[in-house]
Amino acid sequence: MARIAGVNIPTNKRVVIALTYIHGIGDTKAVEICGKVGIPAERRVNELTDAEVIQIREAIDSDYMVEGDLRREVAINIKRLMDLGCYRGLRHRKGLPVRGQRTHTNARTRKGPAKAIAGKKK
Repeated sequence: MARIAGVNIPTNKRVVIALTYIHGIGDTKAVEICGKVGIPAERRVNELTDAEVIQIREAIDSDYMVEGDLRREVAINIKRLMDLGCYRGLRHRKGLPVRGQRTHTNARTRKGPAKAIAGKKK
């Protein structure tokens, strides 16, 4: 099992798919990394040599912010918005949708499960 950026990536998947298991690397960046290192798209992780795994690891470390650093950066950005007291920060603080979605119906992911209101039924 190859370990890249502190994540055990699955061995039986194609390299492009397996790289997306790393937080901060999506489809586009995975294809870009494979292109830089020179790994064909159909190559599987268990077929990689140690040198290729090291090349992938170095390419990710040098060019991309992933995993812990990225999570920390995002958390700091959200905390900054909350400290400023701007609209987006207030929405984060209240646990409501931040990007203009409606909340009259829907928004259950951000708001949590629906709470019953006493005396509502007539």
